[in-house]
Amino acid sequence: MAMQQSRKMGTYESECDEQDEVLTKRGSWTGRFDFLLSLLGYSVGLGNVWRFPYLCYNNGGGAFLIPFTIMLVIAGLPLMFMELSLAQYAGLGPAVLFRRFSPLFQGVGVGMVLIAGIVMLYYNVILAWTLFYMVASFEEPLPWKGCDHLWSSNNCYSYEEESRCVGLNGTYYMKKCHMNVNSIMNFTKLPKKPPAEDFFKNYLLRLSSGIETTGNISVTLALSLLGAWLIVFLCLCRGVKSSGKVVYFTALFPYVVLLMLFVRGITLPGSYNGIMFYLEPDWEKLKSAQIWGDAAVQIFFALSPAWGGLLTLASYNKFSNNCYRDAIIVAISNILTSFFAGFVIFSILGFLAHELDTEVGSVIDQGAGLAFVVFPEMVTKLQMPMFWSVLFFFMLLTLGLDSQFTLMETVVTGILDTFPKLRQWKMRVVFGVAVVGYIGGLVFITNSGMYWFQLVDKYAANWSVLLIAIIECILIAWIYGSARFISNIEEMIGKRSLFFKYFWTTAWKFVTPSTLLFILSFNWIQYKPVSYGKYVYPNWADLVGWFIGLLPMIIILVTALYKIVSDRSIQSPVQIIAKLLKPTAEWKPSKSPLYRFEYEGNGIEI
Repeated sequence: MAMQQSRKMGTYESECDEQDEVLTKRGSWTGRFDFLLSLLGYSVGLGNVWRFPYLCYNNGGGAFLIPFTIMLVIAGLPLMFMELSLAQYAGLGPAVLFRRFSPLFQGVGVGMVLIAGIVMLYYNVILAWTLFYMVASFEEPLPWKGCDHLWSSNNCYSYEEESRCVGLNGTYYMKKCHMNVNSIMNFTKLPKKPPAEDFFKNYLLRLSSGIETTGNISVTLALSLLGAWLIVFLCLCRGVKSSGKVVYFTALFPYVVLLMLFVRGITLPGSYNGIMFYLEPDWEKLKSAQIWGDAAVQIFFALSPAWGGLLTLASYNKFSNNCYRDAIIVAISNILTSFFAGFVIFSILGFLAHELDTEVGSVIDQGAGLAFVVFPEMVTKLQMPMFWSVLFFFMLLTLGLDSQFTLMETVVTGILDTFPKLRQWKMRVVFGVAVVGYIGGLVFITNSGMYWFQLVDKYAANWSVLLIAIIECILIAWIYGSARFISNIEEMIGKRSLFFKYFWTTAWKFVTPSTLLFILSFNWIQYKPVSYGKYVYPNWADLVGWFIGLLPMIIILVTALYKIVSDRSIQSPVQIIAKLLKPTAEWKPSKSPLYRFEYEGNGIEI
């Protein structure tokens, strides 16, 4: 028996020795839950906290959960499961995977890496803002409290300062308490801005008049961005071996903070009104295309397929990992986290509306406005404001870091898979990517940085990502064959039922591509040129945005044409295309399942 095991193990080792250069010394997750938590951290990000609650409120409250769940089942989950299975089977990141899977569409993998690289540049700027706010939260009082600051505009309006002024029988106008009413008899009514908004735009961003006015690089933000990149580098310098351990904290800690904020939020006056404002269902909205479009877009970008991140994470899995189970766990966790975050945010918004004696709808915001204006304004009205501010921004930092880890790992993996000889200098490659990322991010911390941020955010990961996802469905379900792909999945996770095969075949061939076309059409119908507040971007800026957005598709088309033209075989163009659509001889499982073995209990299971 021992000799048989030895021979089988020897066969397995020789099989591994025959693996190609790309797979050699590629590395893998070192712990059982490393991949699952990394996947959870990547999928559950800032959008769950600062975008989903707003969409839920704006699309019929609790009624929004119905289309959101449906879109999860027919679009988000099928794409996630498809990408996880594909990368785990091949053990390759997107850059090399598509070169072997379908040479004609090698550019798909390159396009994914490019999208991840562009998003990585500006995503870390959010972490820089968060890092700055977290450090600033240790000041007493909080630096954005009140209007008595050099950066405060004349529109700055502090309810506390107004209350003190009224108590002195004065009139509060343009940041000052006027005891002589005659001096402001002819005053014009000004729009009110919370002090936190002035702090964010005038002090932190030092916002210029437009994208054409670049101004200077903010030293404060330059240091914050350097700190953010340093954190990312230290966590990724050893690849998945180091990041796989960091995510045990960064993926789970946000749930602790969300729970603490929820408990604190429901004890505040006005929180019930805020939660009811969030949940109250409007069933009539289910008849509109808007709610279905918003749900589809949100679930697609929440799970982040076609960005390359899912492929990268799964490529480091063991061949026998149950990626089907992981996909379902993460997809369900995503929707539950989003829903729970809504309770947290709206209980707090209800309190803020109560304090300001206004409607909840007038204080709600999304994105950066919620994180860096509404919440900072709210914590100034709480007991222990420093504590809650530090806690909130530390939560945002950990939420963002997980996504940033995967974005950067996608770029690094793309480089190392393409040039495997660089693996011996992996730390230098990670450092080089971090340096390039820092330099590339400097444009976002100039005085016009926020305008560039909004521009790139709108175009970088939009239409190209949707088109890439559609191409993936066609390549895998139609050209490679859904039956063949499901057979590959069964090699990894064992035989499946007939229902499993029919369900996923139908999803990948018909339902998911149709849903993606709906999302794409919805985005095009809803398209509006980028804007920031009342600022309208010049035409040249929109052209730059379109170029950034279409660049991955241009790469896919140029690469496909190059492959066809450079083919030297004596075949017709149709035959060449048909050949290039099929997998190459290098396409194979990352490990042979025949000789897979595991140490369990007191013996070896072959």
